[in-house]
Amino acid sequence: MRAMSEAPRLEMRGVEKRFGALVALSGVDLVVEAGEVHALIGQNGAGKSTLMKVLAGAVAADAGALRIDGAPYAPRGPADAIAAGVAMVYQELNLAPDLTVAQNLVLGRESSRLGWLRAAPDRARVERVLAVLARPELAPDRRVAELDPGARQLVEIGRALAFDARLVVLDEPTSSLSAAETSTLYGVIERLRADGVSIVYISHFLEEVKRVADRYTVLRDGATVAVGAVRDASVGSLVEAMVGRRLDEAYPPRPPSARGAPLLALDGLAGEPLPSQVSLTLHRGEVLGLAGLVGAGRTELLRAVFGLAPVRAGTVRVAGVEDRGRPTPARVRQGLGMVSEDRKEEGLALARSVAENLTLSSARPFSRGGWVRPAARDACAQRYIDALSIKTRGPAQPAGELSGGNQQKIAIARLLHQDADVLLLDEPTRGVDVGSKVEIYRLIGELAAKGKAVLVVSSYLPELLGVCDRIAVMHRGRLGPARPAAEWTEGALLDEATRGAA
Repeated sequence: MRAMSEAPRLEMRGVEKRFGALVALSGVDLVVEAGEVHALIGQNGAGKSTLMKVLAGAVAADAGALRIDGAPYAPRGPADAIAAGVAMVYQELNLAPDLTVAQNLVLGRESSRLGWLRAAPDRARVERVLAVLARPELAPDRRVAELDPGARQLVEIGRALAFDARLVVLDEPTSSLSAAETSTLYGVIERLRADGVSIVYISHFLEEVKRVADRYTVLRDGATVAVGAVRDASVGSLVEAMVGRRLDEAYPPRPPSARGAPLLALDGLAGEPLPSQVSLTLHRGEVLGLAGLVGAGRTELLRAVFGLAPVRAGTVRVAGVEDRGRPTPARVRQGLGMVSEDRKEEGLALARSVAENLTLSSARPFSRGGWVRPAARDACAQRYIDALSIKTRGPAQPAGELSGGNQQKIAIARLLHQDADVLLLDEPTRGVDVGSKVEIYRLIGELAAKGKAVLVVSSYLPELLGVCDRIAVMHRGRLGPARPAAEWTEGALLDEATRGAA
């Protein structure tokens, strides 16, 4: 920690920002010391993204003062932020997959002289960065498209290091990483901290915050509500500060329900290349969880069932009707609905309105003669907006303007509008704040109580243990036996995910 005479690496004081009548930031303070990992936490919509956009020069603050290492800082755009040593590593990575690791590390800021690229200085920078990242598969000439998600995340961080960033913002850096990849990332963070680099660490996984951060700042409703040392805070106290009330139970008690007849049955289902001969049965009123490492084939299984990926062997039986591979529209008509893990690319049409996204799967209730009645559609959407407490200006607002948690609620609400009987949920709470997670958990329980069948893929093991009736583990495309959630522990799930069922 700094001496009294030293200035903090970053000071943001009294930052305010309005978007029309909406107050996004109201006098926010954020202070980050040199060589510190500082957790910035809060629910979706609390103001974290707007504050970081101010820091990155993407948005101009209406009021407030910013300083970096004691010097006034007023970026007029992202280029000013980069020049000041501020680097942003967003949850949605911005890499060029067809270029090499080395090319991505220096992309946009290649060394040149009189219009000619200079390879030697860039090569030296690349070698220096790769030495810090210390990941053997990050060969300079390897295409980024060939890397796993964890390695790609490190390449994005490496881009910041290539230009001597003094302050790095990591936005949900582990949301797509396996346990081993997360551990590697922690090692890189420790090396950066030792070198005096400051890190703003944004995460909804509070266990991660306890593991990696030195201090924290909590935002709620656009204002700073808590600051302190992480070692002095409990997960419960952080949650209470984030939501403004106690959450006595992270996993709400399930309404009473009885397991009914099978709704979805897979027999030897095999895809290209995954999954491999998967068999399972999902009943009415049941929540079945799928655990496993990244790349185990969980997402591929859901996509094959939903008709988004080819099926090369085996059968899918929906409500007793047996077939192999049907296209997605046919699966929707059968009563299947899916929430993709990739909201940005597959889950939502971000440029379209909330109402359009929410009702895409079925226009029948508000169409006549092939024509959609917008007023009726918006009224339909408003009912789900109210029921799921989706924070939006209204049905006409573009979905891309909403926070991640509210976008996820739209994706789930679309399945409710569709009245799907079988819900395939792939990482349903990824990038979602604590309060929204609890609401999604409660909704899953209510759907099961109404006789729906829910298949949940999640990399967050406490989530599976908290919401599922049974859990099965995938390992290299094969699915182990499903057992009651009460018979599993986190350690047992991770052990089977790593080694496979005996």
